Amino acid sequence: MNKKNIWVYVLIAVSLLFGSGQAFAESQITADVRGTIDQVLVIVADQDLKKNPVLRREKLRQVIGLRFNYKQMVMRSLANNYNDRSDEEREEFTALFKKLLENSYASKIENYKDETINYVDEKVKGQYALVRTQIVRKDGVIDVDYKMLKDNGQWLVYDFVIEGVSLIRNYRSQFSKIISTESYAALVSKLSKKIDDLEARKNTDAENL
Repeated sequence: MNKKNIWVYVLIAVSLLFGSGQAFAESQITADVRGTIDQVLVIVADQDLKKNPVLRREKLRQVIGLRFNYKQMVMRSLANNYNDRSDEEREEFTALFKKLLENSYASKIENYKDETINYVDEKVKGQYALVRTQIVRKDGVIDVDYKMLKDNGQWLVYDFVIEGVSLIRNYRSQFSKIISTESYAALVSKLSKKIDDLEARKNTDAENL
């Protein structure tokens, strides 16, 4: 899977945050996800926030960030390379990874088009849970699974599996390749540049309103 495709999967996954069809008997895990959905819907529909894209982007990032376990995402995406990093490097990389996902997701959210989300199943094993969903679109149905981990009493997402493809596994493959063929510093540089590009695009969009 190439770098371009990963953002296609991000777009599909994030559409889960916008609308839902009928669900199975709702547990607390599903209720937590639905609570995030409700908050996002309010922000997206707010007419005043539409006139203030910078504030709207910040509010979306705050809500989305509360549902993701960034530490787990970083640990799993860096894999063995995580153990080689110092505490300072881990903190730096986690901050970069968080900015990357928050900016990318917020950008997709602001271009949201109506879709129906069905919650079809949920499996729980100890501290881990899997919430199975389906995105119903005009051109078909897409299976999306949320992998979740209970952290300090809260169920947080640490991976998406879309049509059998894991987002974090995809990142792990790309990160590992960059580190092995170039260096860890090169990976940090690439992520920083990507974030700068996303931030610049956000500011440009705001100026053009």
